[in-house]
Amino acid sequence: MDKNLLTADLSSLSEADKATISAVVDQLQTRDSLRIYNALVQKCFDDCVDSFYRKSLGKQEENCVKRCAEKFLKHSMRVGTRFGELNQDGSTE
Repeated sequence: MDKNLLTADLSSLSEADKATISAVVDQLQTRDSLRIYNALVQKCFDDCVDSFYRKSLGKQEENCVKRCAEKFLKHSMRVGTRFGELNQDGSTE
């Protein structure tokens, strides 16, 4: 969520209210970041880890986790870019 957009829409509020809303937005962004991270960990673990005979990952599992994380992050970046493009297109109309 863009804080500048938020403060522009709420310019009539007091500074205390703006600070409260900004803190809530920060909490929501942190929660969403943790949700994305947890989804990444769960997805890559489910796809890549198949042996529990040792404490560390095997070489094949480690390579799989690296590829999985890279794909997930590239996908997330692309989705974010696309949402930004759509948001920009929608705001110019």
